[in-house]
Amino acid sequence: MDHKQLLKLIEDGENLNVEYKQRFSEHDKIAKEIIAFANTSGGVIIFGISDNGKILGVESEKEITELVKETMKGYCEPEPEYEIYFIELKKKEIVVLKVFESLNKPVRIQDYKTEIEINNAQVYIRVKDKSIPASKEMIKLLQTKTSNTKLKKYSIGKNEKIVFEYLQKNDFINSKELSVVANISSRRASRTLINMVRANILAIHTKDNGEDYYSSLK
Repeated sequence: MDHKQLLKLIEDGENLNVEYKQRFSEHDKIAKEIIAFANTSGGVIIFGISDNGKILGVESEKEITELVKETMKGYCEPEPEYEIYFIELKKKEIVVLKVFESLNKPVRIQDYKTEIEINNAQVYIRVKDKSIPASKEMIKLLQTKTSNTKLKKYSIGKNEKIVFEYLQKNDFINSKELSVVANISSRRASRTLINMVRANILAIHTKDNGEDYYSSLK
């Protein structure tokens, strides 16, 4: 990353792939941002920039680098791939942390468990310019993407037909709505929608509050 590319990122503001940090706050807070980028499409955390895009600089590039390394190794499981850049802007030092999208999702806050526990794991994803907790449905989908377990043979049943009918009259559906209209358990409704995403029939979306909803593929 060079001077020109960094200026462009600052001019464009925070978004799906960019987060500003005036300074390194706490390991777990930075880990949340790192994990969200790794579970989504990658991104950069720019240290030394205020929330409104003002260039403030950092006191110590070395200290930021060491804190980032500690966060990656001690707070992220599995450890995402990353690169660190040091760039001077307006005579102030800026540290740019580039986080790559993980090939082994979901990345979570280190819990020292041999396998991920969906009910307890702290998994984050990026939605617009925010890092938010991933729902259980999203965690399951991240798992299937990593294992590449696509549903090659998927039969359309009663519940799927209800989803199609609902989406003919509405733009979106969620598991609670499907549970009501199909008179099935919330768990079964959730599983139905997840499988329809895996079969490339539906698209999944996430609100800022972490709630998932689904739409027809366009």
